[in-house]
Amino acid sequence: MNVAVVEFLGSNCDHDAEQWSLRAAGVKSRMVWYEERDLKGADLVILPGGFSYGDYLRCGAMAARTPVMEAVIAHAKRGGLTLGICNGFQMLCEVGLLPGALLRNQNLKFLCQDVYLRCETADSPFTAGVGKGKVLRVPIAHGDGNYFADPESLRRLEAERRVAFRYVAPSGDPDPEWNVNGSIRAIAGVLSENRRVLGMMPHPERASEEVLGCDDGALILRSVLDGLNR
Repeated sequence: MNVAVVEFLGSNCDHDAEQWSLRAAGVKSRMVWYEERDLKGADLVILPGGFSYGDYLRCGAMAARTPVMEAVIAHAKRGGLTLGICNGFQMLCEVGLLPGALLRNQNLKFLCQDVYLRCETADSPFTAGVGKGKVLRVPIAHGDGNYFADPESLRRLEAERRVAFRYVAPSGDPDPEWNVNGSIRAIAGVLSENRRVLGMMPHPERASEEVLGCDDGALILRSVLDGLNR
């Protein structure tokens, strides 16, 4: 498996994501600069978190218009696996690979804390190895993570089981108190129509080893690896 991690001006989780992929046995990964147009046969492309271009104009808006994103869009449209984490999720929405938008957090404050996610579907390469109903503890670090979509997009997401993760209480039960950024229907991550593009606000790469306090996030990458190795 060949993993490409894209670097933008202002990325701050790019090396975290690259190390996350390297730690999985036998994974080859490389950093791709935002001015490049060749993903060199990547099986999985990761758009990492951070504050690309200082979040000027709109989160992810300027990064979405860089040369490398043309290659990312083509990769995704060919069915290539694509994962956008935090700022990367914002980029995927900006270029139309995923529906909706990420708005300011409901309390208008930057949030940096652990949250609990319930996996809503096992029907994707990213979640097959996690399992529907599994609850993961994963950190967030964002000021614009409040997911919003119009009623028709929400209807389709729910009908097509494309909500990958929701914010829940530690017990796994819905609880508005644990939907800390105010996302509509507590949505924390969504899938594309072909289920091969995932955008999520929480950072699984920051919960990939016990030394970091939790390794729940590693389940997502392992799921992708297992699927490709079958």
